[in-house]
Amino acid sequence: MIRMMDKLLLFVYSLAIGIAAVFVFCLGFNWVPEQWVENFSYNVYSGANWLKITLIAVSAALFLISLRFFYVSVRRSNVAVPSIDQRTEFGDIRISMETVENLALKVAGRQREVKDLRARIRLTDAGIDIALRAVVDGETSIPALTEEIQKSVKDHVEEITGIPVAIVSVYVANIIQTTSFKSRVE
Repeated sequence: MIRMMDKLLLFVYSLAIGIAAVFVFCLGFNWVPEQWVENFSYNVYSGANWLKITLIAVSAALFLISLRFFYVSVRRSNVAVPSIDQRTEFGDIRISMETVENLALKVAGRQREVKDLRARIRLTDAGIDIALRAVVDGETSIPALTEEIQKSVKDHVEEITGIPVAIVSVYVANIIQTTSFKSRVE
């Protein structure tokens, strides 16, 4: 929720700064008639209260947004790399999610029929959920191939990490198109 709010604030802030930059750019090239600038200045200083209040509110909002972005940029991030933490009698073990992802990709990539792989790892109460997206050659039985991938990935990740794998999902996104022969027209 906070990140979404920061993105919205950044959008509003960027828009306001962009509009101000375009206005100053136009002033620099004398594209804004001098009479408009004089009328605006006169309205600000001569008592148009709605204009004063609007300028004060907009500048205060931009200042507060600036303070927020300054705070976000200098605070220390407590966000660590996502990992799986285990405690043993000798100490703590942390295995990054990227390590588990690479293990799954390595094992699934050993299948000759698999040409393109992507993985997504999620930690649940039951263990690790591994979702694989693959492009296959289309010459092998897809159910047999995906079952082999699921079994080998599950066994290998559990053996290497010591963490139970709850689910290995394989999504076959496409098959590789074999080289097509161009027909000759005679």
